[in-house]
Amino acid sequence: MRAVVTRVLGASVAIDGAVTAKIEKGFLVLLGVHRDDTPEDAIKLADRVCGLRVFEDENGKMNLNLAAAGGEILCVSQFTLFADTKSRRPGFTEAARPDTAVPLYETFMEACRNRGFHVEHGVFGADMQVSSVNDGPVTILFDTRS
Repeated sequence: MRAVVTRVLGASVAIDGAVTAKIEKGFLVLLGVHRDDTPEDAIKLADRVCGLRVFEDENGKMNLNLAAAGGEILCVSQFTLFADTKSRRPGFTEAARPDTAVPLYETFMEACRNRGFHVEHGVFGADMQVSSVNDGPVTILFDTRS
């Protein structure tokens, strides 16, 4: 699995002009599922994301995790994170098909909820407009394969 995690002051997803998901301070997580990923990958990634210490403490140091900062998660499926960019037109053969990707996307979000976080999400496969107010900016890349 791959995730692009951005620390945000707020983020939202709109579909056909209507906001369907919204968070305040927290993480916008763009989540890509590889065709060989497993539920264990989703749980491992949720643990890493939820424990990420990138919020500032009282001394201005990035030392607090999402729980200590009182943050939320907005998770958006992003199969393009597995784009093959060897040519000008990317291929997506490494991305999981929906029958594999959807359950793992759900497993990731449920693992975050089980850690006590409020999780909003986009609609898998929908044409979404994602808005965010990046904080920092702080953006961290995760890949369970590396």
